[in-house]
Amino acid sequence: MTDAAGLLSRTHALLAAHPPATTDRADFLRARFDAGLAWVHYPAGLGGVGAPRSLQAVVDTELTAAGAPDNDPRRIGIGLGMAAPTILRYGTDEQKRRFLRPLWVGEEVWCQLFSEPGAGSDLAALATRAVRTDDGDWIVDGQKVWTSSAHLARWAILIARTDPGLPKHLGITYFLCDMTDPGVEVRPLRQITGEAEFNEVFLTGVRIPDAHRLGGIGEGWNVARTTLMNERVSIGGARLPREGGMIGPVARTWRERPGSRTHDLHQRLLTLWVEAEVARLTGERLRQQLVAGEPGPEGAGMKLAFARLNQEISGLEVELLGDEGLLYSDWTLRRPELVDFTGRDAGFRYLRSKGNSIEGGTSEVLLNIVAERVLGLPVEPRNDKDVAWKDLAR
Repeated sequence: MTDAAGLLSRTHALLAAHPPATTDRADFLRARFDAGLAWVHYPAGLGGVGAPRSLQAVVDTELTAAGAPDNDPRRIGIGLGMAAPTILRYGTDEQKRRFLRPLWVGEEVWCQLFSEPGAGSDLAALATRAVRTDDGDWIVDGQKVWTSSAHLARWAILIARTDPGLPKHLGITYFLCDMTDPGVEVRPLRQITGEAEFNEVFLTGVRIPDAHRLGGIGEGWNVARTTLMNERVSIGGARLPREGGMIGPVARTWRERPGSRTHDLHQRLLTLWVEAEVARLTGERLRQQLVAGEPGPEGAGMKLAFARLNQEISGLEVELLGDEGLLYSDWTLRRPELVDFTGRDAGFRYLRSKGNSIEGGTSEVLLNIVAERVLGLPVEPRNDKDVAWKDLAR
């Protein structure tokens, strides 16, 4: 049942038992997960059947043609792209059974409690503390920032310092945090777009059972690296059709407004169109490489290209629109469930894309990763790697 024919047979059986037209959406998604058709490369019993990752398209195509609902992946992207692969790799059997099904179905939204006011680019410098109690649980105090979907989230992936006497990378532990704990306070951060897509999160006496620790005590940085590598692939390597993403609206504007065309704009559009297509095909190759194992540092290159292209393309679109490009439709403070780049106007795309070079790892940090781990260039000297975190200047 792990080849294309077997997956098609399993998909047809799902559709026959749960016709999309007459089955409740959530019930269909639960049945799909239980049938091993959620993410086919996951193990049996955890939403998959241990099939090659490349065969997921066989299932998705068949279900789409049958009018089956999806799990709204943009709304639950942090859970799908970051939490799930980390739980799969480091979680206990009990954690996998508890969290993966409601995560994939979309019953429980996840957020990421990593960045802090004093630990953004240098994430390992984080100061949020987790102290173990006599009964084995953990009490967490600290502040996180730039947390997408925190206002919607039921759970969070969280890294906190458990031993300040160790160097900064060694004294960190990874947890699964219940966002309904009374010590969790979520405050909106209004952005340049007018929306409050991001949040700051204050943790005061938050109790986390040791059963919700992911990986060993003090091994949080290694666990977090798995999350970060998957995050960059999910941001920069999303599957798109030709002229998908940001290049689509600007190409459409070019075709619909011949009066706005100039030779210079034409050359810039051609260059960006080719670069967007190269990035799209490179992302496809990267996804194919994932069939053979975990994502590597190459995802940093994809995320770099994603940020640069989005900013340059959105800037070109505003220029193409002339005076109209200076308009902005709505400054209302909203707390959206997802970021819709292509469903909004050019002004939104231009402003929102400024954050692409910060979120998911700043472009400066990702350049270092590409230089050191992909190109093999000499590592920058770091004088703080062997110094206890408590002794670092802050």
